[in-house]
Amino acid sequence: MKLSPTMQKYVLHWGEMGTRWGVNRTVAQLHALLYLSNQPLHAEELQETLGVARSNISNSLKELQSWGLVKVVHVIGDRRDHFVALQDVWEIFRVIMEERKKREIDPTLTIMRECVMDAEKDEDLGAETRQKMENVLQFLEMLTNAYEDFRHIPPSRLQRLIQMGGKVVRFLGGGKASKTSVTD
Repeated sequence: MKLSPTMQKYVLHWGEMGTRWGVNRTVAQLHALLYLSNQPLHAEELQETLGVARSNISNSLKELQSWGLVKVVHVIGDRRDHFVALQDVWEIFRVIMEERKKREIDPTLTIMRECVMDAEKDEDLGAETRQKMENVLQFLEMLTNAYEDFRHIPPSRLQRLIQMGGKVVRFLGGGKASKTSVTD
């Protein structure tokens, strides 16, 4: 597959951003390539296009499949597995948020809850330190509860809610909204 200069720039940048988000560069580039592709691609095409080892492609595809961002499809007349990425940006965002919550936030919440419970019995721990632990736990629980509330909102309504951001802030008396709001 030959990438146009713009596609190449997109794929390379997505790989760079992936590393900043804690995602392997090849995984991120592969996701970008499959997202931009208008047809299913097989592993050899992906390997040739990205110029990385076959084992790297295979491992990256497994990672993307485990996240639910890429799936295997079959093409008539070709026995090889082909791959496609989710195409709906709202669904991609939802899947990533759900997986990050499951992999990162949920285990952290479990440990934070244990620490807060242990802190009550820890005589060597000062009251201020206990309070800091409770503050982090309360903050993470609040974010988790907000996520649970928002994750069931249909994308069209969520988009409208996000676009209203600045107006909601002003309505709630939070001061002047930033000039970056989509609708004013």
